[in-house]
Amino acid sequence: MPSNTLSRVLSVDDDPDACEMLSFLLKPQRIEVTCARSAAEACPLIKAKCFDLYLLDAWLPRLDGFEFCGQIRELDSITPIPFYSGAAYETDKQKGMAAGANAYVIKPDFDGLIETITNLIAKARVADVAARWVVNERRPADYSHSAQFFSVQTSRN
Repeated sequence: MPSNTLSRVLSVDDDPDACEMLSFLLKPQRIEVTCARSAAEACPLIKAKCFDLYLLDAWLPRLDGFEFCGQIRELDSITPIPFYSGAAYETDKQKGMAAGANAYVIKPDFDGLIETITNLIAKARVADVAARWVVNERRPADYSHSAQFFSVQTSRN
């Protein structure tokens, strides 16, 4: 990711080693990782901080990642949510996408994960800039002169 802007990712995974490794792998990409070991631990973080992406594991204690993804989507339909999980069946992928995920990467595909995260963050930033541009865009009527101020003279021979 060529940007100098620091991006923030919330990783929700009950395996602390996975989160530590993710932090190490994403640091060169200027991505800061905050770790939560459960949905219950992640909820207050989501409410208190702004994240560019939520990374979820399918297998979480008490509330699984699929249900948690659905809960996040009820509150936030914009922030990208990829899954990074050992749940590798096609039905798991379909369940994740149906819950509102933007992508599903199977552990231990680190290269695919880094590519997915950087692409989703970049796309979200472009969409954010485009949305702000459209909201602030001036319409032609706002800066053009009305036709009543112009007169056209034609020469007739």
